[in-house]
Amino acid sequence: MSSASLSTSFERVSLPLEHDFTISRGTTVAAENVIVRVEDEGGMTGVGAAAPSAHYGETADTVVAVLPDLLAEVETVGDPHALAAIEERMEAVVADNPAARSAVSIALHDLAAKRLGVPLYRLWGLDPADAPDTSYTIGIDETDVMREKTREAVEAGYSTLKLKLGTDRDREVVEAVREEAPEATLRVDANEAWTARETARKSEWLADLGVEFIEQPLPAENPAGLKDAYERSVLPIAADESCVTLADIPRIADRCDVANLKLMKCGGLLEAKRMVHAARAHGLEVMLGCMVESNAAIAAGCQLAPLLDYADLDGSLLLAEDADPFEGVPMPGGEIDLEGIDRAGTGAVERASEASE
Repeated sequence: MSSASLSTSFERVSLPLEHDFTISRGTTVAAENVIVRVEDEGGMTGVGAAAPSAHYGETADTVVAVLPDLLAEVETVGDPHALAAIEERMEAVVADNPAARSAVSIALHDLAAKRLGVPLYRLWGLDPADAPDTSYTIGIDETDVMREKTREAVEAGYSTLKLKLGTDRDREVVEAVREEAPEATLRVDANEAWTARETARKSEWLADLGVEFIEQPLPAENPAGLKDAYERSVLPIAADESCVTLADIPRIADRCDVANLKLMKCGGLLEAKRMVHAARAHGLEVMLGCMVESNAAIAAGCQLAPLLDYADLDGSLLLAEDADPFEGVPMPGGEIDLEGIDRAGTGAVERASEASE
C-alpha cells in the first residue's frame, strides 16, 4: 500500500436557502454545513461536507467538536486510498456523528479518485447512463405558494417532484400540484406525521392522483405501525427515518418497498454502498436522499446514482443562488449528468478556484 503525507482542515459555513423549507417537523431558513478538506503532499485536495440533522442528534457544533479526532486518524494513516481502514478507525473513535464521518469519507474518496485521474463513478466501475433523475422537493407552505413553486419547478424542467405533506390540507395540496403539473411524476413524504389508518386511507386518493409512492408515513419508533401501513397501503412505501444504518435493512425489509439511504445518516460512502447491496439482497428498491447540503456532499451522492432506482439529491438545488461555495455535478431539469463535467473525483469544485482558472 502506497503511503502519503496528508494534511486536513475544516470550516463551518451557513448556506441560506432560496425559500424557507418546511416539513412536518419544522422550518429551515439556512443550512449549517461543515466543509472538510484533505490535502496530499503534492497539493491535491479532496473536499467533503457534513450536513448534520438535529433529528439524528447531530449539529454543526457536534461535527466541529469531533472532527479533530476523526481527522487525526486520517493523518495517522496518511494514505487516502486506505478508505476502508480509515472509515473503520473513524467509527471506532466516534461511533455516532455520522455526518461528520461522512464528510471525511467524501473528502477521502474525492482525493483518491483525483489522484487516479478519474471520476469516482469510474473508479467504482459504474455506468453513468444508469443514473435516475433526481426529484425536486416542494416544502410545506400555503397551497397557492406550493402551486407557484410547482409551476417554477416545471418551467425549470423538473419532471419528478416530491411533496412534503403532514398538514390538514394534504389532499388540497396534492390536487393543486397535480393540476399544475399533470405530466410530472409525484412522490409524497409525510416525515412521520401520519398513522397507519391515515396512510391506508390517503394512499387511495393519492393513487388516484398518480402518486408514485409514499415516504416515511409513520414515526420510526413505531415499526409495527409502519408494517401495518405497508400492508394496507395501495401505494409502495419508502422508509427513510426508519432506515439509518446497515443494521436497519433487514429490520425494514418486511415493512416497506424502498430503502431510502442518506450519506449523512449512515456515515460514509463505503457504508452507503453496503446498504445498497443489502437492500437489493432483501428485495428492496433503493433511493438515495440528502439533507440540505453543499455540492461538496451532493456531488458524492451523484456518483452513487447509477446504483439507484430513485434519487432525491436536490439539497444543493434548494440553496439561494450562489450561496454554495462549490459547483457540483450538473443536474439540468433533474438529470444527473455525470458525463457533463470533465473533472476527476466527486465533481465538486470551489467556485473561487473555478473562476481563477
